[in-house]
Amino acid sequence: MSMLPKYEAANTAYKDMQGNRIDNLLDFVKNEAGFNIIRLRLFVNPKGETGVVQDLNYVKTFGKRIKNAGLKLMLDFHYSDSWADPSNQWTPSAWVSLSDEELYQKIYDYTKACLEAMNEAGATPDFIQTGNEISYGMLWGDKKNGQGKRCYTTSDANWPRFRSLLTQAGKACREVCPDAKIIIHTERTNNVSTTKGIYERLATIDYDIIGLSYYPEWHNNLSTLTNTLKTCHSSFPDKDIMIVETGYYNNWYPSNATYNFTSTWPASAEGQKKFLDDLVNAVKELEYVKGLLYWFPEENPYNNHVYEPWYNHGLFNPDTGKVVDALFSLKPFLGNDQTALPSLQCDAVPPHHSPIYDLQGRVTNIPAGRHGICITNGRKIVNR
Repeated sequence: MSMLPKYEAANTAYKDMQGNRIDNLLDFVKNEAGFNIIRLRLFVNPKGETGVVQDLNYVKTFGKRIKNAGLKLMLDFHYSDSWADPSNQWTPSAWVSLSDEELYQKIYDYTKACLEAMNEAGATPDFIQTGNEISYGMLWGDKKNGQGKRCYTTSDANWPRFRSLLTQAGKACREVCPDAKIIIHTERTNNVSTTKGIYERLATIDYDIIGLSYYPEWHNNLSTLTNTLKTCHSSFPDKDIMIVETGYYNNWYPSNATYNFTSTWPASAEGQKKFLDDLVNAVKELEYVKGLLYWFPEENPYNNHVYEPWYNHGLFNPDTGKVVDALFSLKPFLGNDQTALPSLQCDAVPPHHSPIYDLQGRVTNIPAGRHGICITNGRKIVNR
């Protein structure tokens, strides 16, 4: 939810299903939708283009709010001045003149300084990504000089350099935030052999969690996803797995998509919900999948120009600002995890003045004497 402060500054109207304005979206997604972790990206010297605004001061301030709200924080180091993804892993402009040896020291110093600042601000991360979608390495150099520092699983070139960068970044994480879990994040989810090959080449790196992106338009169907998840688990059983990015379209579908699933999940609010329902059902029983994070749920173009062009992934109706059903589809991923939401067990559901929701996030009424589980005020109520 890295853009939320910008939407708030623009006085964006976030509304519940009844059309009432949501005063605190962090509290709403925690108490009503079951969210328990927020992911926040960090750029070195962000260029200010759409979505690229998160510098250290930004993440310190917002990170403190996230922690004060009782949510866990995942900090996503981009190690770039702009979007870092499989096609763009360009070295920050202030670092481009550094040799590889100097870069190893720089990534350690920078990571350490950022984490020390987060600690001092009361924004200590619980999870740390040392790089964003680093399927082909990172810190390739200056964009105008090409991609000579890329890593491929079919070649040994550049892997020692990549491993040294990750080692130095991870060293800083362990020293400053010893309780945080380190994530290595890739996105070749549609290619199980490549994904396995990446993590095999990184076997000597100190980290805790395999982080994957999964967008069906780029990474194929749910069977492909679950095959990759199961292969990662069987190949690296000492690592937990998180899907640290996923999402689906609530409006038009991209014409350049590798895969078109509009016949299964239409590019609409209804299709968006069906995608998330199907995704949760596919992964919630895989006990080694410890996290599922939706990318950019706070996108809400209603009556503002904060993020243009419109990305069409948000979980708010762009014409009304009201929350859509899909926001509540993530909640069943929590299953019976009693640490995710406080639980109150009782013989009968007591009277309530707050809305009562079922496990799908729908307003409901469970009469006394009827068996079932409901949620109100962020608490699970078990009616035995």
